Amino acid sequence: DAEAARYYRLAAEQGNARAQLSFGVFCATGRATQRDDAEAARYFRLAAEQGFAAAQQNLATLFVEGRGVLQDIGKAARYFRLVPNSSCVKSSSWRRRQEWC
Repeated sequence: DAEAARYYRLAAEQGNARAQLSFGVFCATGRATQRDDAEAARYFRLAAEQGFAAAQQNLATLFVEGRGVLQDIGKAARYFRLVPNSSCVKSSSWRRRQEWC
């Protein structure tokens, strides 16, 4: 997992939205890296700005909970509205780990 996190981070820093989302999840969960909600929010925001629905939903969740960002229900609502039909699919194995897309 640590090696995967390293590669996701490298790709995320080069602007790859899927990698930004994935590395954000690593940061939000503390899996293979130290948990860092502010860093998770940063990477989710980068992917959300590229239209990734899962990143928009994850970022909205951070705004609701005030994790890594100041709690802001207005911003949370804005990001949640961007998510078409709540398209984030959560598998049962993912739910056991975290409720992240």
